Amino acid sequence: RLITDWYRQNKRSLPWRETSDSYLIWISEIILQQTRVDQGMNYYLKFKRNYPTLIDLANATEESILNDWQGLGYYSRARNLHFTAKFIRDNYNGAFPTTYEEIIALKGIGEYTAAAISSFAFKLNHAVVDGNVYRLLSRVFDIATPIDSNEGKKYFQALATELIDKNNPAIHNQAIMEVGSLVCAPKNPNCEECPLSDICVGKMNRTFESLPVKSKKTKVRQRYFHYFIEESNHIHLAKRSEKDIWQNLFEFPLFESLSEKDFQLKHKELSNKSIYHSEVITHLLSHQKLNVVFYHMKEINEEFDGREVFKIDVERLSDYPVPKLIENYIDRINNERK
Repeated sequence: RLITDWYRQNKRSLPWRETSDSYLIWISEIILQQTRVDQGMNYYLKFKRNYPTLIDLANATEESILNDWQGLGYYSRARNLHFTAKFIRDNYNGAFPTTYEEIIALKGIGEYTAAAISSFAFKLNHAVVDGNVYRLLSRVFDIATPIDSNEGKKYFQALATELIDKNNPAIHNQAIMEVGSLVCAPKNPNCEECPLSDICVGKMNRTFESLPVKSKKTKVRQRYFHYFIEESNHIHLAKRSEKDIWQNLFEFPLFESLSEKDFQLKHKELSNKSIYHSEVITHLLSHQKLNVVFYHMKEINEEFDGREVFKIDVERLSDYPVPKLIENYIDRINNERK
């Protein structure tokens, strides 16, 4: 009751909260995975405009979907979105399934997303547990069980299920996530504004700043990329087709060094051949750190990593979906040349 009362007075006005259309709710939930609300808003509006129905999304090309997704990262979300739209078109006559069991069986949908769609679209009694909920519950109940352990995941899911308002699961789920997002922030939580402040055990015990607890540290893989750009009125591109980062996106011709030492040696060699080269740019992914240099060449005759390279006119570059790293570099070069 405390969080739903707070939510009714303080909730943000977000377009996906104004609909019970399961298709649009699904689109919003996939976009908001690993994405801030302010960043995801324009993408949601773009997908709603370009693919107003599930059939429109299913019938679109993967390339157009990846192009519209460009800049959001975690591109497997877009590929799964397209796969699932086609699956629903072919197996459910284009109508989004209505039960939790059917929804969670869809590709790209886990427990959280299935619970969100089930409760928001169909008012089913399934509790959502995302990062905001983990944080809020661990602090309010002063729970030190690691949220990334099997024990922790089961414990917090059971607790969230016990607490849910069975008469209005949609409002409850929205409210608990909103309090976690806007008030019970990871750093410097606004305890004075929190509707649960008076009953927060973590606050009473002064343990809230160390919660939630994670037991595992993510191992980050270092990778070393050399990209080649020919200084002419055309651009060379290659498509990443193997199961790796940025699958089915396009990039400049690439040579990847296997170690930092090899990277430095190759950089020294290529620096002498290039007209211009960038500094070493670092680009962080969820489990990888890319160390990248862009080399501008008079003409390209380097050894690449086995991908087929093709040429396009410079003006057509925007027709091809590229990773955020490439997009940022193109924008930077264009701005420098203005």
